[in-house]
Amino acid sequence: MKAGTATKISNMLLSGAAGVASFVFSLAAFLTITSWNEQVIASLVAGAFCLLISYIASERPNSDSSRAMAALRERLLAVEDGDLLSPAPASLRQVMPKLASAVDSLFAEVRSSIDNAQALGMFDPVTSLPNRLNFRAEAERMLASASDGQLLAMMFIDLDRFKAVNDSLGHARGDQLLVMVANRLRVVVNGEAAQGDKRPLLARLAGDEFTMFFPALDCPEDAERIARRVVLAIGEPLELHGHSIDIGASIGVALSPRHGSTVESLMRASDVAMYQAKSRGGGQHCLFSDELAAEHLSKVETERSLTEAVQRGEFLLALQPQLSLVTGEITGAEALLRWNHPHQGMRMPATFIPVAEQTGIIGEIGDWVMAEVASLLASWDGASSGQRLAFNVSPRQLDRPDFIPRLREVFAEAGVPLHRIELEFTETAAMECSAGVLEEIAALRADGATIAIDDFGTGYSNLARLRAMPLDRVKLDPSLIADIEHDEKARVVVQAVIQLIRGVGCEIVAEAVETVAQADILRAMGCHTVQGFVFAHPMFETEFVAWTSNASRVAQNVA
Repeated sequence: MKAGTATKISNMLLSGAAGVASFVFSLAAFLTITSWNEQVIASLVAGAFCLLISYIASERPNSDSSRAMAALRERLLAVEDGDLLSPAPASLRQVMPKLASAVDSLFAEVRSSIDNAQALGMFDPVTSLPNRLNFRAEAERMLASASDGQLLAMMFIDLDRFKAVNDSLGHARGDQLLVMVANRLRVVVNGEAAQGDKRPLLARLAGDEFTMFFPALDCPEDAERIARRVVLAIGEPLELHGHSIDIGASIGVALSPRHGSTVESLMRASDVAMYQAKSRGGGQHCLFSDELAAEHLSKVETERSLTEAVQRGEFLLALQPQLSLVTGEITGAEALLRWNHPHQGMRMPATFIPVAEQTGIIGEIGDWVMAEVASLLASWDGASSGQRLAFNVSPRQLDRPDFIPRLREVFAEAGVPLHRIELEFTETAAMECSAGVLEEIAALRADGATIAIDDFGTGYSNLARLRAMPLDRVKLDPSLIADIEHDEKARVVVQAVIQLIRGVGCEIVAEAVETVAQADILRAMGCHTVQGFVFAHPMFETEFVAWTSNASRVAQNVA
């Protein structure tokens, strides 16, 4: 018979017996007592007796259950204090064993779910390495327990060329590649752990970023030795579904206490060092230093100031004329950007353009340059009215689908025909333009704009692509002509480049020509347009307009 049915029958029998006993006692009292006062007293006594019997009948069979349920209630309330380990109460197990078993199973499932959730929250699901949260907690614990003078090292690892794998093979293959990289890093960590008392930490922070933390090293050279091991390990080709994948790693190294005593400061320092390693071409490590810290601080300050420089009107355009060595005429000018910093004075483009490119602020600066060039050309008259003005176009601007339509709109609103502008693209940007962008550039050229490649000779050029591009002029990089006065090899290289450019039907322009001897050599080689200090320094608008009004005689003398 089931336990529940037996309990119900027991309760019924006890309740029935209590009812019969109450009836018999009351009947006997009323039959034997005749006096009114005695009857009242007897009724009270009989009523109290009946209540007592009824209470006993109802309480007796349920007292064990009540105590068991009360114990269960106390056990459930203990969860609020974090108790998930204690079993169901013994009193509940005696009275209701199945309920006790169900309670134990419920708590076991809750504990398992919490453990799984904690694992998901503390480990990377792709590589099974500790994640950022787990890594920070463990690294903080190690830093807190480190003894005075103990050397610790943080390494920030960023994979080179990983995005190309994701783009070409897909994210699923990219995840498999991350697992292979993680396994190679584990080998390095395990090798170092076997040589020390404290095991290093290895984690995946996000994307293709990993980090290592070594809690006990003998000297800084050990950190650099380990970093070189990582570079070599990641640099070995990886076989992935029939593909041989060549990636590398850029590693930043920071030491504690030299570069910081907290996880935050060490991660920041190693991150800065990693970007320095990547800027050097990747596939190497870089140790953080005071010089890097100063450079990073300057970069951060530059980035902060750049965001407000356009609104504050701090940018200016300096104009440098271009001279024809054949006719002695001024054929145009190039607009060169200057930043009139409120505290640091006039800053050259090399000190802020790379930061603007990295942060994307270059787009806003480029829009300002375009509008300023249009304004200058619209306002000129006299000697400078027919001149062409060149300005640089950033690769970031070319990435914007509205750039060329916006350019057309700006010059149309200013009433400036496109034949008065020259667009200069870097060699790399020109080689990487999409077919759609090339079509838009060709349309600009057909409408009169001059198209030029700037700093030619410093990047990679596909000669077939160069021949097919809508192109008018190629500007030699200053590094090519710097030594042509004194170095025969430099002259041979420049002569070959000039012949190549003439072969694709483009005009050649030499920048940064500083001496008459350089101008004479370039003219003999077939370069007929120069720009540089030998002819004129960059000038602001008022000086430039005044200069161009009497420049014909000076230019002809130089030519």
